[in-house]
Amino acid sequence: MESQWNIGEKQKLGIRKSTEYAVLVGMIHASQSESQVQEYLDELEFLALTAGAESVKRFIQRLPHPDSRTFIGKGKLEEIAEYVEKDERINMVIFDDDLTGKQLSNLEEALKVKIIDRSSLILDIFATRAQTAQAKTQVELAQMQYMLPRLRGLWSHLERQRGGIGMRGPGEKEIETDRRIVRDKIALLKKKLEKIEQQNVTQRKNRGELIRVALVGYTNVGKSTLMNLLSKSEVFAEDKLFATLDTTVRKLAWENVPFLLSDTVGFIRKLPHHLVESFKSTLDEVRESDILIHVVDIAHPQHEDQIRTVHETLQELGALNKPMLMVFNKIDLYRKKNYDPYLDEEGKVEIEEGLQGSLRFLFGYDNMFVSALTRENIDQLRAKVLEMIREQYMIRYPYHAQRW
Repeated sequence: MESQWNIGEKQKLGIRKSTEYAVLVGMIHASQSESQVQEYLDELEFLALTAGAESVKRFIQRLPHPDSRTFIGKGKLEEIAEYVEKDERINMVIFDDDLTGKQLSNLEEALKVKIIDRSSLILDIFATRAQTAQAKTQVELAQMQYMLPRLRGLWSHLERQRGGIGMRGPGEKEIETDRRIVRDKIALLKKKLEKIEQQNVTQRKNRGELIRVALVGYTNVGKSTLMNLLSKSEVFAEDKLFATLDTTVRKLAWENVPFLLSDTVGFIRKLPHHLVESFKSTLDEVRESDILIHVVDIAHPQHEDQIRTVHETLQELGALNKPMLMVFNKIDLYRKKNYDPYLDEEGKVEIEEGLQGSLRFLFGYDNMFVSALTRENIDQLRAKVLEMIREQYMIRYPYHAQRW
């Protein structure tokens, strides 16, 4: 088994971190096709990699609806169990859908390895990425809300983690005690978040009458890299999912026009509802913004689905009616993947103009192609955003706009 030493990392000093190996499981049912399931599993594999696990095998089953006991059918469960037993490296099985406490317990008993579902994997990534007190509290709240309905199925885990004096007694009563502890913890975390949010509201008020521009988009589309280019700052950016959890706000002035630019957490398909609820205070930056810059990875084969996911989340937040510019990033990579190497410049321009027109018609927003890596069209992007900011000043603060 591969391993590495993480000397110098905070909270992990001198601890050897072993690579974990996983099997992925997806299900084809009435509402999703085989190609969609493969796309979801591609994303699940990237999530697993972000969390520190290597995927070695995929299993897909076609069922009209999940089995209430084990999610998958008996035959498929035996097939996975046989594969896991043969490959000694595998120490977890990751399901692309949410599992109930009963299903988790039954699957762990049958497969004899750790069982993870999509929500718990995302929560684990969020827990490792959280830096500020607010993000840590939000993640902990989401974890508690995830755990509460699954306590009965997760009882074997709790027995190993807790127990001791004051925690022994009849099993059912212990579960009820744990439910009360979790509910109390949820109430405490909500109060803590309210207090942090009050502080944030005060901070936002202190920013004065400035137009606010928020970068939004699917996770790993290049929002933080674009933020660094536009603000000339060093916001953490990495080719992994959810590199940014905490909202970063920078005060900028282009051609003497001041405004606030913020980078926000990326969205994703099948994002756990309780996670959206927990992070709503962080996403207030999106709700209270005046202009949205929706960053899209044009080179991603499912970029249209990702756009719809972002729009659905913005709709849920009540922020879809704001002025928006769609910025299709990674155009250099798109050309590399899709263009004939002998295509001339005139042909490329014609293709891109047609693509821009069709995307504008499909989603209803003005758009432009850029590359944060090669800095292509970044100056044009700045000019377009500045134009939008000036328009908003004329509408919202006309007495400010007259100065410029």
